[in-house]
Amino acid sequence: MAAARRVITQESPLGADLAMIMARHTGDMYADTPLESIHMMDAAQLAIPEVAFFVMRQDGAPIAMGAFKRMTADHAEIKSMHVLTEYRGQGLSRVMLDHLVTQARTAGVRQLSLETGSQSMFEPARKLYARAGFAECPPFGDYALDPNSVFMTRTLD
Repeated sequence: MAAARRVITQESPLGADLAMIMARHTGDMYADTPLESIHMMDAAQLAIPEVAFFVMRQDGAPIAMGAFKRMTADHAEIKSMHVLTEYRGQGLSRVMLDHLVTQARTAGVRQLSLETGSQSMFEPARKLYARAGFAECPPFGDYALDPNSVFMTRTLD
C-alpha cells in the first residue's frame, strides 16, 4: 500500500471542498468559548489580500488549514489553525505551524503573534505554540484583555 501523500498549498478559503473543515473549525470554536471571546475569521473574512491561507491535503482531501493575516508590514497574526480530529496526534499541527512561520518569514514578517483560548480544550495548542518559540504577551492589535484569551508572540529571524 502506498504511503499517504500530503502537501500544503496556498489556496482560497472559499474552495468548495473546504466547507467541512471550516464547519468543524467553527464548531470547535463555539463549543467552549463565550460568544464575545470568539475571534475566528470565517471563510469570507479570510478571503482578503492581507491573509495568506494554506490547506494541507492528504491524497487530495483537505485535512488541515492555517493562515496568517498581515497587520503591518512586518507583523502578522496566525489565524484559523485547524487539523481535523481524525488526523490529530500525528504532528500535523506542528507541520502546519512550521509552514506558516516559514511562509511569514519569506513574506518579510518579523513578528508573528496569535490569540488562542484559555480553556482546557486549547491547552494542546498553547503547548504547541510554546514549543515553537511563542511566549505569552499582552493583547496586540485590536484585542483587549480577556480571561478567555491567551496572547502569544515570537520574533522571526
